[in-house]
Amino acid sequence: MSHSILKDDPLWFKDAVIYEVPVRAFADSNGDGIGDFGGLKDKLDYIQELGVTALWILPFFPSPLKDDGYDIADYNSVNPIYGNLEDFKEFLRESHKRGIRVIIELIVNHTSDQHPWFQQARKAPPGSPERDFYVWNDNPSKYQGARIIFQDFEHSNWSWDSVANAYYWHRFYSHQPDLNYENLAVQKAILEVVDFWLEMGVDGLRLDAVPYLYEEEGTNCENLPQTHTFLQDLRSHIDEKFPNRMLLAEANQWPEDAAAYFGRGDECHMNFHFPLMPRLFMALKMEDSFPIIDILQQTPQIPNNCQWALFLRNHDELTLEMVSDEDRDYMYRVYAQDPQARINLGIRRRLSPLMENDRRRIELLNSLLFSLPGTPVLYYGDEIGMGDNIYLGDRNGVRTPMQWSADRNAGFSRTNPQRLYAPPILDPEYHYEAINVEAQRSNTNALWWSMKRLIATRKRFQAFGRGSFEFLYPDNRKVLAFTRTYAGEHILVVANLSRFVQTVELDLSPFQGMKPVEIFGRTEFPAIAEGSYFLSLSPYAFYWFTLQIEENLTPSPVPVTQLPTLEVPTGPWPSAFYQNDPKTRFELHLPHYLITRSWFTGKSRTIQSTQIVDVIPIPYQNREAQILLIQVNYTEGAAETYAFSIAYEAISVEEDLMYSDRMVAKINVQEFGETGILYEASADPDFLRFMLEAIANGWQYQGIAGKIVPYLFKTPEQLSQGIESLDPQVLRGEHKHTSIIYSDPQAEVDRHHLVLKLFRQIEEGINADLEIGEFLTRRISLDLEPNPKTFSLRSGEITPFYGSLEYRRPGKPSMTIGVLRDFIPDIRDGWSYTLDNLRGYFEQVMATPIEIADLPLPNLKDFTLDVTSKSTDLDLESHDSMAEIPEVVYSLIGSYLSSAERLGQYMAEFHLALASDLDNRHFAPEPFSSFYQRSIYQYMRNLSGKTLLFLQKRLNRLPEDWQSIAMDLINRKDQLLKRFGSVIDLKITALRTRCHGDYHLEQVLYTGKDFVITNFEGETNRPLSERRMKRSPLRDVAGMLQSFHYAASVALQQEVDNGMIDPDNLSDMEQWSDFWCSWVNLVFVKAYLQNASQGNFLPDTPREMQVLLDAYILEKSVYAISYELTHRPTWVRIPLSRTLKLLQVSDMSYLIPLLQSRSTSGSHG
Repeated sequence: MSHSILKDDPLWFKDAVIYEVPVRAFADSNGDGIGDFGGLKDKLDYIQELGVTALWILPFFPSPLKDDGYDIADYNSVNPIYGNLEDFKEFLRESHKRGIRVIIELIVNHTSDQHPWFQQARKAPPGSPERDFYVWNDNPSKYQGARIIFQDFEHSNWSWDSVANAYYWHRFYSHQPDLNYENLAVQKAILEVVDFWLEMGVDGLRLDAVPYLYEEEGTNCENLPQTHTFLQDLRSHIDEKFPNRMLLAEANQWPEDAAAYFGRGDECHMNFHFPLMPRLFMALKMEDSFPIIDILQQTPQIPNNCQWALFLRNHDELTLEMVSDEDRDYMYRVYAQDPQARINLGIRRRLSPLMENDRRRIELLNSLLFSLPGTPVLYYGDEIGMGDNIYLGDRNGVRTPMQWSADRNAGFSRTNPQRLYAPPILDPEYHYEAINVEAQRSNTNALWWSMKRLIATRKRFQAFGRGSFEFLYPDNRKVLAFTRTYAGEHILVVANLSRFVQTVELDLSPFQGMKPVEIFGRTEFPAIAEGSYFLSLSPYAFYWFTLQIEENLTPSPVPVTQLPTLEVPTGPWPSAFYQNDPKTRFELHLPHYLITRSWFTGKSRTIQSTQIVDVIPIPYQNREAQILLIQVNYTEGAAETYAFSIAYEAISVEEDLMYSDRMVAKINVQEFGETGILYEASADPDFLRFMLEAIANGWQYQGIAGKIVPYLFKTPEQLSQGIESLDPQVLRGEHKHTSIIYSDPQAEVDRHHLVLKLFRQIEEGINADLEIGEFLTRRISLDLEPNPKTFSLRSGEITPFYGSLEYRRPGKPSMTIGVLRDFIPDIRDGWSYTLDNLRGYFEQVMATPIEIADLPLPNLKDFTLDVTSKSTDLDLESHDSMAEIPEVVYSLIGSYLSSAERLGQYMAEFHLALASDLDNRHFAPEPFSSFYQRSIYQYMRNLSGKTLLFLQKRLNRLPEDWQSIAMDLINRKDQLLKRFGSVIDLKITALRTRCHGDYHLEQVLYTGKDFVITNFEGETNRPLSERRMKRSPLRDVAGMLQSFHYAASVALQQEVDNGMIDPDNLSDMEQWSDFWCSWVNLVFVKAYLQNASQGNFLPDTPREMQVLLDAYILEKSVYAISYELTHRPTWVRIPLSRTLKLLQVSDMSYLIPLLQSRSTSGSHG
């Protein structure tokens, strides 16, 4: 075989542009409705014209085609539907004549169950060489640590074979048994397959599913050392016999594991960078460069003779295995809102539908594909923006016939359309009559020409395939900027990830004096001088220069200075929300009003626009209010929906109105000759009273797009008893929702009260507060009396839930607008109760003659508990969490130790209740896995990276003495990530359960003698779907431990501000604060562990407990830095200092802060 037209270059793959094509989907030459090698050969001129230098051909071997040919039945032949070996050889020769190399599949992990090897194995006796070609066992109990990859289709990695009377192992479909690489005969057979195709002239082999070749008990059966040994042998075999050939690994792993498949340059030449791919989409939707930068920073250096393969889409789903649970949830929400688009752990969509057919976004992603470090892999049809059909089943919707023209069958085949292996795309937006090669090649402004130019440009500059890579770090994170350098070539790439115009200032000092020349148009830009280099970029624009984000320029909203006037020419006042002019004016004014409201959570973001998406009339007391659903669109990030109630009051003099603090707009109702004020209906007691009556009576209210429906846990008759006498009162001091208390002012103190919590920001899906509240209410199975009191969840208390208000639309998930539950009067939250206790504590210690250096501290072993027994009959008398506390500690801290014990006990009982229903998929515990541990780490890593970038950005706004603390933390980024990395260094045997999600002192109520756990909605700044995720309950424990630290820090500062503590004595008093935290932490943790050990969700060993709790405590502290920078900048020193202290210890001594103080500061009186 002559390769004379191909360069004699062992590193040819670095400069390649690879085009992935399934034979059956590309072109049908014989009219049977199935693509074949004859058709593919006929289209080689098209591929050459596009600029492609290598073809990756999907499986074409004999196969039952249950998995698109990956269920191989013969390694050394061609499936007759595609042609024969001579057809393949002719295709190969013609490809090489055009300078196009050919890469085929080597399906090394498994075969079809129809392969002769398997048919022989199942009939052969156990222990025979034939039988040992595959992995067998008498029962399916082995290798339980291995995950199930195709979760939507398989429930086990073992399947029973009735002929062999044994179970066989398979990592994918049950019809694809895994080969046994412990058998040297298997290795020899695979090497013979390799020789067969490489001797024919094939240039490269893609190794399918290579991480799973070996199995070993006690592992996850992935990335095992034996796999790398085999790959080294395979590489050596190929290098000795076949020069200039390439091995491409399919290793869907995190960067450090994927990079291992390069070895030391002696395993695979190339490997797909699976973790980068979804983050390209994430970064574009988030309009934030962080996901791309972060994953490439995690990517190890690879040998010089190796290369990453980059891709946007391929024949499989857009895999989301290598992202955190939170990122996967985000990707599903923004790119796969239709559940039909989701499969396994991914999204079965093509590039163009994912980008909503937005040409700018498609070109932007391709510009990154072709300029980031690696070799680009282009999926057939994406060069013209083909659509998909997610209703074809499996992943076949992205494998439809190539669209060549507007002719019958899209020019793919001459056959009767009913004979096609799959129908062409008929969706109007992507119909083959509109989207096809012929139409686009005739229009030089079409996407095809853009892709052709991009490919040609990449091929001109070797820096893209072989050059060094350096990120630039502009302030504006909406802009991604980096340089590529090789052999005198200097390339600057700048990309705007935002849908709006952006400006950026880049540090190009290493290139001072050079002139950027835009590559495509060869336009010269001003020379690089001293200082930052300024650029502006249009939406989704990118620049490639031969030779990067400023704050968003949209002005911030201003407070309301004058109410706008809405003119309603016809109809009553509600017509303002239906008629274009007043509706538009109202929507334009809303941002100015929203930023003045305490419940509006988008104050730190720039509002682009607001839109009324539904109007629901609510008649009451001979009046009418309107509940508006407002969509708030921002210049960055996802939109939010708010529920907003509006009422009307006709006035003659504005100042006479009682709702002055809730006025939204003036309104002239011209037909009725009235002038009035629109105001928030929540200011009207009659409206609030009516809301309760609506729930009690099950009244529904229809809007334009949906309706408001009450959802009752109790019958309306029970709820209706006695509510006529209940007066409503809005609870003061809450920020993210509005709570209305209903009580009888004439009744006795312990009379029944209700509270209706109205959520201002609403999301699709059941609110976690409602879901958990209803679950616990039903789980306890109480017979609620007409005047119920709070009920016990074991010893702790929660308040029962009665019902809710929901907004429902056809074909959409419901949205929770409000929840109704019992209310305990005359209570305070745990935060204020704790601050009062600390005030008394500080007063006492200031008066005590005791030297703090002489006081006892808890022992670290006191924070551990043998939870491996999983006792179900715990004797609390014999496990008193305060039994060994010295008397002097009692005398100083007092009754708050009992409070801490109770808080720990109640939290444990709360977790036990949430984990008690094994049949409820929303609450049933799930085991930890190595992939989930990696997800925890990745989430913490993402949080750290974003927080430190935000801290760096806000550094100059901090007081000078705080800036050094902040810089110290910023410089410890690697140490911080290493600490979080401990989560993946140890196998953790624990369960994930539903949790509170935001457990701290403000989320518990103090009745004067006991505590009530409340507010189950989680951290409300996170998406609802994320708040409903299952996590380790230890995350709640970490939240309360942080809250204790916060309370002690704030109380101490209050005493300084009050003049009670001299600032000169602050360091001494800080040790007393640490002393309080040390003992309160001990009591709380011991009480929690003693009670929680009745369940099975805690880690099995103290070491696992330490690693997990350590990570969660550190995560909480890092998260608090970002929160305080945004909401309470004057508090940011608390989490800054705490995070640094946490980094200074490596064991659970962070639970004894005074131990740290003594080791760093010495003893103080």
